[in-house]
Amino acid sequence: MTDATIQTLDTPDGPFTVLEDAEGRVLASGWTDQADRVLARIAERYRPGRVLDGRVASADAVDAFYAGELEHAMQVPVRQAGTELFAEGWRQLRNIPAGSVLTYREFAAAMGRPDAVRAAASVCARNAPALFVPCHRVLRSDGTLGGFAWGLDVKRSLLERESVGTTALV
Repeated sequence: MTDATIQTLDTPDGPFTVLEDAEGRVLASGWTDQADRVLARIAERYRPGRVLDGRVASADAVDAFYAGELEHAMQVPVRQAGTELFAEGWRQLRNIPAGSVLTYREFAAAMGRPDAVRAAASVCARNAPALFVPCHRVLRSDGTLGGFAWGLDVKRSLLERESVGTTALV
């Protein structure tokens, strides 16, 4: 049985809940105060056996992000389980600098699979440690926001906070 720690932080975008394993790696996170929504982002077979309320190691990085120090969140260790394609996609998401965006097609190319646009979208959709693996930095080919598990208002806010100069943040 593995233990994990969960904490909900107050952010300008609303409550942000982080779930970390015993080694301080973020397993899942999102803009909600409902622990079950965050846990649901992890495949059942990978969920921790016991979840305890406490202080997560990544809390300082979240505070730093909202204070304008955007890259601290990219240094936080994460743990995700998936295929080689998904693992590569999640690695590539962390390489997108704050203030930059990729289209799903560009993201697929960065993953080494330029024709796998749907797979690239799936990588974003199954990304559990939101913010720390910045799937919000991937947009539709026409520059519109596309989807985001935590709502388009949060995605728009994150991109605006990162000063992304897109014209179609609608």
